Amino acid sequence: MPSLAKATAYQPSLCAAAAVDAQSPLSASELNVLRQQYLDEQAKGWVSVQTKFNYAWGSVKSDNRVENGEGVALLMDIYRTEPSRRRECLYFLAVGHYKLGNYPEAKRYNSLLLEKEPNNIQAQSLQQMIEQAVAKEGYVGMAIAGGAAAAAGIVFAALMSRSRR
Repeated sequence: MPSLAKATAYQPSLCAAAAVDAQSPLSASELNVLRQQYLDEQAKGWVSVQTKFNYAWGSVKSDNRVENGEGVALLMDIYRTEPSRRRECLYFLAVGHYKLGNYPEAKRYNSLLLEKEPNNIQAQSLQQMIEQAVAKEGYVGMAIAGGAAAAAGIVFAALMSRSRR
């Protein structure tokens, strides 16, 4: 399934495409195979950690925010209950939170992974994507605030000009 690529040094040219999991969803039929396997095991009363991880991985890769949230919830459950699987959950928790627009959490999980694997190209690439999204969100926020301030200034000027008459 997923792999966490490693390299010996940070290489920006490789980073641009390295966080492919954040950008390439599974097809609906591929995700349905993982979902059905999960549901089949759940109906039998026991879901293997690997099946849960596979379904969470596919859900996090989805373009559907509800599925992203389901994937994050499953990964959190694995992270809490399976200490031996924590490291592999970190990247996909970061991807899931990134896709949900929860950038502080995405950054937190990604930073935890980078502490353990500082040369992980996927995590480095995701870090760049998170930082770009935060910056874009900040620019949009500043533009909205600037627009609101300009509108308030116009309204204030109009009120002042009327009060002088």
